[in-house]
Amino acid sequence: MIKVNDTIPAGTLQQLTASGMENHNSDELFANKKTVMFAVPGAFTPTCSVSHLPGYVVNFDAFKAKGVDQIICLSVNDAFVMEAWGNAQNAEHLMMLADGDGSFTKSLGLTMDTASFGGLRSQRYAMVIENGVVTHLHVEAPKEFEVSTAESILAVL
Repeated sequence: MIKVNDTIPAGTLQQLTASGMENHNSDELFANKKTVMFAVPGAFTPTCSVSHLPGYVVNFDAFKAKGVDQIICLSVNDAFVMEAWGNAQNAEHLMMLADGDGSFTKSLGLTMDTASFGGLRSQRYAMVIENGVVTHLHVEAPKEFEVSTAESILAVL
């Protein structure tokens, strides 16, 4: 599993925008930026939709005030689902990125198998990345939602 002081691995994440499908190379995505990236097991799922994503939407200005350049919400879903979920949650200031095949999540070592519920998904976590290097990593215990909240991450910035 990735840990503090590790460099984010190479990978490609997708985002559906008004201009069409964009592929983001992780090396470029995190270069020369302070990023908060949080991952959820699935778009439109209860904890993710009621608490996790909304916390980052509501606290967007507080993150910006602490020098965060971008906030990324990541899920092992497709870009169409991530875009629809972002629209439904008023997350226009966040990057709603898809890891459709889970390959980026695998390279982070943060996958989980939800079996018949959804198969390969991401663990719930949040991290701070500065110029491609992880400076804080908060991985939730199974079925928990405490350390990856927006408020928890704001507290370490």
